[in-house]
Amino acid sequence: MLHADRRSLLTLGALTALALIAAAALALRGEETLPAAGSAAVPASAGNWGLSFQTEGEAPVGNATQEYLSQYGAYYLGETDEKVIYLTFDCGYENGYTEQILDALKKHSAPAAFFVVGNMVETAPDIIRRMAAEGHIVGNHTYHHPDMSGISELNAFQRELDSLAELYQQTTGRALPRFYRPPQGKYSEENLKQAQALGYTTVFWSLAYVDWYTDNQPTPQQAYDKLLPRIHDGAIVLLHSTSRTNAEILDELLSKWEQMGYRFASLEELPGLDVR
Repeated sequence: MLHADRRSLLTLGALTALALIAAAALALRGEETLPAAGSAAVPASAGNWGLSFQTEGEAPVGNATQEYLSQYGAYYLGETDEKVIYLTFDCGYENGYTEQILDALKKHSAPAAFFVVGNMVETAPDIIRRMAAEGHIVGNHTYHHPDMSGISELNAFQRELDSLAELYQQTTGRALPRFYRPPQGKYSEENLKQAQALGYTTVFWSLAYVDWYTDNQPTPQQAYDKLLPRIHDGAIVLLHSTSRTNAEILDELLSKWEQMGYRFASLEELPGLDVR
């Protein structure tokens, strides 16, 4: 009996070790998002936006449900019973690829949202003006790109958004559209409330991949392997405009998605959007 118990303990230990090894292997794969929390709820404290892809071709599970986010006018998914894609780009700075991305969008008549920071507007004003002139949304990614989840005061939160909005107004002569994306996906429940109070729609994402390391870009095939099987109805896609790979593949990627039956929609078409 003692030997049997010992064997059971050894077996349990081996299984535990294998589980730890498997977890470490997953962590080293460089997945683009954190695992979704099991509770699918947003804690009042700081958190990171995370996704769990469970079935190919279907929307992932977020660490907050769309029902929960809707309390604060926030989204990570669009219309889930229609073959529609909402294209979004995070723009921290100009790396020489944004105009090529704009060319591909124009070729496909595809609207997009570009979430920009202060540096992008300051250093590439002509590109910002082109985005606006060609009908794209220019969204608020804050002025300095800080961890907004650490900001609890409404005044401090508002300064980050207002500074960017004022710079955009000065640069384009237009009001900045009221769409907000938290830098790095870091947020808190209080942030969701603050953005809503300021009239912003918070936009997370339901599909992304590791495209932001400029000195370690994925190959086109690696990008397709992530972006094609995981596309789903109502996807809010996050890409980075600093990515050479994204600039090179975007025309063909959009064609592939079109061949799969998808169309491209503006964030202004999000279901139930409260346009103020």
